[in-house]
Amino acid sequence: MNDLFQQYKSYLIFEQNLSPNSIDAYTRDVQRFLAYLKTTGVKSALQVKAKHVQRLIQLLSEMGLSAQTVARNLSSIRGFYHFLIAENLIDHDPTETVDRPKLARRLPSVLTYDEVQQILALPDTKHHLGLRDKAMLETLYACGLRISELLTLQIREIHARENFVRVFGKGSKERLVPISDTALKWIKRYLEEARPLLDRYRRSEGALFLSVRGTRMSRMGFWKILKKYVDEAGIRKEIHPHTFRHSFATHLLENGADLRAVQEMLGHADISTTQIYTHIDRTFLLQEYQTFHPRSEVNLAKKSWKKTS
Repeated sequence: MNDLFQQYKSYLIFEQNLSPNSIDAYTRDVQRFLAYLKTTGVKSALQVKAKHVQRLIQLLSEMGLSAQTVARNLSSIRGFYHFLIAENLIDHDPTETVDRPKLARRLPSVLTYDEVQQILALPDTKHHLGLRDKAMLETLYACGLRISELLTLQIREIHARENFVRVFGKGSKERLVPISDTALKWIKRYLEEARPLLDRYRRSEGALFLSVRGTRMSRMGFWKILKKYVDEAGIRKEIHPHTFRHSFATHLLENGADLRAVQEMLGHADISTTQIYTHIDRTFLLQEYQTFHPRSEVNLAKKSWKKTS
């Protein structure tokens, strides 16, 4: 499949006179598609059927990508197959019967990275409740957790040395999710400076994030906190409890992260209808996370360097 991809990339560069940004977007979309095909057991792009394209488009929509971005992915794949047909490498277009996403379709709200930064900058970390809020929000965005997963975290499930969090998702399925040094730093400060004040009555039972009553934070309590900071940031989008989770997935995917790695981080059991999910080792997950998450220490260092240079 790599040979076909390289031929298509050369065609975009030398014959289509596209901007570097357009070439990067199209090739990234096609690379993701080809990587997805491998997970379904399809060994050649020439063997693809409409169902393979449709399933990927469905997955991208389910993971919170905007209708515009999903439509662009389909256009990229369609362009790839138009090229293969023009080169007489294939005699059919598997995207022909796949419909473009309806752009008016309601999908989960997604924050831009700048909007995420605005929200993360709001908690008053000089106050113990603000420090708790900062640690919660940083963890939520760093790990892409469901709200229920964030609020059921136990202190013992934070593995700082390995940069992983042990999470129990739907059906009590366990997974390990990478966590950034930035989030770990705020968790450490929260544990040292704020949590002892909240746990003064010893009601926490080891829960990481506590309410003012010293018990595990409730979903409603967290939602009120999140809504407060969204309003303070002046963000007018319709925000839902999973907005940070969808933003996490969107930012990773749009930066070029491997679809399988994002699926594993999110705790989605299946990546396709034809093949049960196969295990991805922790090293690969960490590499994908460090490379593509906007607030990984690698990318924060790059942003800092650009500002000072």
